[in-house]
Amino acid sequence: MAKKVHVNKDLCIGCGLCTTIAGDVFTIGDDGLAETLVSEVEDSTGVDEAAASCPVQAIEVE
Repeated sequence: MAKKVHVNKDLCIGCGLCTTIAGDVFTIGDDGLAETLVSEVEDSTGVDEAAASCPVQAIEVE
């Protein structure tokens, strides 16, 4: 089942942990903050781990 993923840039501090955990889904943009490379992902991409590991809970997974 696909999940929708979004980075709340108002919360993001650009630490890059999400890119380490799920580099196929997240990148650091020109503004120094995380952003998604895709808007929907499959369960095996690591987005749940990235969301749980985000120090400011800026990753939203539905």
